[in-house]
Amino acid sequence: MRSKKFNVALAGATGAVGNQMITCLEERDFPVNKIKLLASNRSKGRELIFRNRPFKVEELTENSFEGMDIALFSAGGGTSQHFAPHAAKAGCVVVDNSSAWRMDPDVPLVVPEVNPHAVAGYTRKGIVANPNCSTIQMVVALNPIHQKFRIKRVVVSTYQAVSGTGVKAMDELSDQTRAIMNFSDPELKVYPHRIAFNCLPHIDVFQENGYTKEEMKMLNETRKIMEDDSIQVTATTVRVPVFYGHSESVNIETEAPISAEDVKSMLAEAPGVELVDDPSQNVYPMPIDSAGQDLTYVGRIREDFTIPNGINMWIVADNIRKGAATNTVQIAEILAQDYL
Repeated sequence: MRSKKFNVALAGATGAVGNQMITCLEERDFPVNKIKLLASNRSKGRELIFRNRPFKVEELTENSFEGMDIALFSAGGGTSQHFAPHAAKAGCVVVDNSSAWRMDPDVPLVVPEVNPHAVAGYTRKGIVANPNCSTIQMVVALNPIHQKFRIKRVVVSTYQAVSGTGVKAMDELSDQTRAIMNFSDPELKVYPHRIAFNCLPHIDVFQENGYTKEEMKMLNETRKIMEDDSIQVTATTVRVPVFYGHSESVNIETEAPISAEDVKSMLAEAPGVELVDDPSQNVYPMPIDSAGQDLTYVGRIREDFTIPNGINMWIVADNIRKGAATNTVQIAEILAQDYL
């Protein structure tokens, strides 16, 4: 990292991901000169701690970014659409965690282990987009395979933690679990059905084609990040009663012949990946092990004998860290190191 330090604004600082961004900036020793913590008016004046010092949260306004170098956004798509252009106009480069800018052709969509070179495209709008959490962990695992064997098709089923919906969803899982264990009727506030002791095959809104928006994100974002529109992706995304850590069952078909040992040897060396694969000893990735970690864990790697060149695998990562906060800070590190 260069010795230069940067003025960093954080929009959405009081949310679950915003809080984790503060932690990641500390843990990764990002070269912060000045930090400005921003949120809605109702959080104005609240104190948050950064590097053992209290900082008062300021109200996010169109003029919040004067004198700032980098802004990390995790405040929702509508907020990003409105305020990110104002930040960019002030000369502050935005790294946005919402879905607002991901498919904009003038905005790079970046996973640092996969396409760090794409960050250079920030100059077009002053914005870099952070991908969807479930897409991030999948492409971290798939990219090394694609580079050598060319992936033709991906079939993915996700098992996504409630933290992906936010703090209120985590509270709902806790409250419903407590109610059921006490023989009371659980309240439904966040999800359309009970989440405790249940699985909901419904993340985001349903589209006319029968897929949810979340499922279509995985298709479109994978192609953009991996820079290959020929990859066929079909997804089923499911919300499960887990607090932290998204899990994915992934089946791929490659153009070139491939074996399970090929995949294991590649992923053992892949950036951002940890191979956790010894089923004979009951060793495989689980969300409880990914919580609080930045790596993408891969296991249950085996050949799919129903198709030529087929591989099955199980991928797990912390959706709030690698799926959101850490990936955002990693993008900011590339900006700081190579471009600003």
